[in-house]
Amino acid sequence: MPAGKTVALVGRTGSGKSTVLSLLPRVFDPPPGTVFLDGVDVREWDLGALRARIAPAPQETFLFSATVAENIAYGAYDAAPEAVQAASRLANLDGDVQGFPAGYETRVGERGITLSGGQRQRAAIARAVLREAPVLLLDDCLSAVDTQTEEAILQGLRGEMRRRTCLLVSHRVSAVREADEILVFDRGRIAERGRHDELLALDGRYAALHRAQQLEEEIEAS
Repeated sequence: MPAGKTVALVGRTGSGKSTVLSLLPRVFDPPPGTVFLDGVDVREWDLGALRARIAPAPQETFLFSATVAENIAYGAYDAAPEAVQAASRLANLDGDVQGFPAGYETRVGERGITLSGGQRQRAAIARAVLREAPVLLLDDCLSAVDTQTEEAILQGLRGEMRRRTCLLVSHRVSAVREADEILVFDRGRIAERGRHDELLALDGRYAALHRAQQLEEEIEAS
């Protein structure tokens, strides 16, 4: 994928989407000569230098028994409070934090136990944005928020995604429709690829997923 583009991965649970994302920072080592960053095999990169160029926002993030600000700034310890708050606003978390007893100095408890699932995911997004790494890995990190909140977060993130290279995993068509390319996974293989409108015109797996989710939204709205 070209630098500065957004590629989305969609497909059923267990189809291989998260595994692909894990190969780039070498959570799992890929076979030699298969995964490259800036033209260099990731197996040849110094591991620290490789991971410094990648900012992940996983579906299940680890939060420490520390303040909200300290958790967002994990990996970017010299970040100014204003930068932490700006990243939080992009992740649509700032409004929630302002309502906490001590704002950004509120302690969240071990593993972020005092936060909801959606708040923990938004903290992970803010943490990834704050790191200023050139590659963003967004691994189904909007699964615990409703579609309205998802759209607000994506609106804030689109500017960041345009100036970085982004791999976006999601089960929701609404989250990936603006991607430069969408890869539809099935049992570890790419079954379809293209832009949103192109995949709808194929009337295959992606189009079926789109219709199913539209029906779900209509039922919920009624």
